[in-house]
Amino acid sequence: QVQLAESGGGLVQPGGSLRLSCAASGRSFTSYILGWFRQAPGKEREFVAAVNWSGSSSDYADSVKGRFTISRDNAKNTVYLQMNSLNPEDTAVYYCAAGLGPWYSYRGNYSPAKFSYWGQGAQVTVSS
Repeated sequence: QVQLAESGGGLVQPGGSLRLSCAASGRSFTSYILGWFRQAPGKEREFVAAVNWSGSSSDYADSVKGRFTISRDNAKNTVYLQMNSLNPEDTAVYYCAAGLGPWYSYRGNYSPAKFSYWGQGAQVTVSS
């Protein structure tokens, strides 16, 4: 079992940058696929990015590709989401999530149901 806690959210102007962190506690951090999801008011939770156990492979939603970067530091039990060129459509509560299973089983189908553990969420607001 793993517990997740996000930090780093806040208010940023369009075109700005923000980095989210998600600290994990518990055992076997490297066993987990780690992902970031977001949920805007009135919308369903959507996939943003995910990274495999070693950090050597990652996937992104088309809407954030080229602007966001996911990374993990297994020595610190932490996963990050670097967000650049933010726009108002990126406004949402951002959640980190952890799931078990082989990396290939996630690729192409990042359903929230595949992730067993979730953080409490961090608000990101992009506004002038």
